[in-house]
Amino acid sequence: MLSILSLSVTLFGALSRVVDAKYVFAHFMAQNAYSYAVSDWTNDINTAAGIGIDGFALNIAANDYEVARIADAYTAASGKNFKFFLSFDMSYSWASADMVSIVAAHATSANTFKWNNNVLVSTYSGESYGNAFWASFKSALAATGITVTLAPAFTSYRDPSLASSLLSNFPSIDGFFNWWSWPADTNSNLTTATDLAYQSAIKARTAVSPWQFKNLGDPNNWVELSDTLWNYRWQQAASQVVPDIVEIVTWNDYGESHYIGDINPNVNLGTLAPNYVNGFDHSHWRVVAQYYISFYKNGVAPTVTDDQVVFWYRSHPKGITCSTGTLPRNAAYPVDAVFAMAILGDSATITLDIGSNHYQWNAGPGVSMGSVPFPTQDSQIPFIQIIKNGVVVKSGYGSMYVTQTGCSYYNFNPWVGILSQ
Repeated sequence: MLSILSLSVTLFGALSRVVDAKYVFAHFMAQNAYSYAVSDWTNDINTAAGIGIDGFALNIAANDYEVARIADAYTAASGKNFKFFLSFDMSYSWASADMVSIVAAHATSANTFKWNNNVLVSTYSGESYGNAFWASFKSALAATGITVTLAPAFTSYRDPSLASSLLSNFPSIDGFFNWWSWPADTNSNLTTATDLAYQSAIKARTAVSPWQFKNLGDPNNWVELSDTLWNYRWQQAASQVVPDIVEIVTWNDYGESHYIGDINPNVNLGTLAPNYVNGFDHSHWRVVAQYYISFYKNGVAPTVTDDQVVFWYRSHPKGITCSTGTLPRNAAYPVDAVFAMAILGDSATITLDIGSNHYQWNAGPGVSMGSVPFPTQDSQIPFIQIIKNGVVVKSGYGSMYVTQTGCSYYNFNPWVGILSQ
């Protein structure tokens, strides 16, 4: 992907970043790398690094083929300034000895990320194992000469009022990862209350995510309000929370629809996920990520040198009846609309049209958003324009039709497009 940004950074800002370095990682599901060759890892690493991502948090669910695929990731990253840390998926069963062995395998690699000068280790969940398990895990590694910074995502710790009890219940941990980057079954936007509460209690990482939808059969079928999440969550992370590390959730979790990596055709998506993943490209969300990664790391909005509009929308209105799949929990929350994010170097008028519906707004330099409701007409496609001084400088269409009939599977996963030419 071509860079759209050039940075305006003062000497003071450059010097301050040496002291207060900020990092961005993308959560990578190693389970989805079963069919990966080293070349697949190389492609993902180069794509991620190209937008400012510093590395992958490698989500590992078992001591199986994933271990070999992670070794391939290290091979692909060799000689590059791209880092990894392990995130053990504790919703699966783990033996401490296996975890110790997996951490030790790459602890001395130049591509292993260190936080507070120690090897960073994280999790998804794991609080049910108890503090003694984690204390023993750290001790076993220390006995081999490996000191780790343990910063798990204990997912039951979402309530801000529980932050004070986290350390008393788990004195063995050194940090925390707030996994929750979507609203919690509510028709309102996510706030920073959880981020700030845990950040005040312990060194914490913050998650950002573009979407949340899953339809893999009961009880794994839900959608969270995500219409403008990719914009405002980044603003929260970059301007309000400002942690040492931001973690994008995710690079390649296709089943929950929050992937920003390319859909790799070699990945086996199972039998149900292809119904709502295939054809629903999210790659242009990386343009948004690139803008905000620069903003977060440098503390100033980047200078935009190429006006673009990134836009996303679902292929069916939420009230349609589909022939298969399950109507997800919270299906009433998403708004039936095309959402557009303008990233501009100077002021322009942005117009959105679909069917008989029209919306426009006057956008200033930087980032702004608008939306146009789905039309009542069937099989319509959005049309977007950037207009300056009454002259259309860029225009284009989406590539996914919004249809009112013929829905074969309940799908709340959006298609993401870009107006850039």
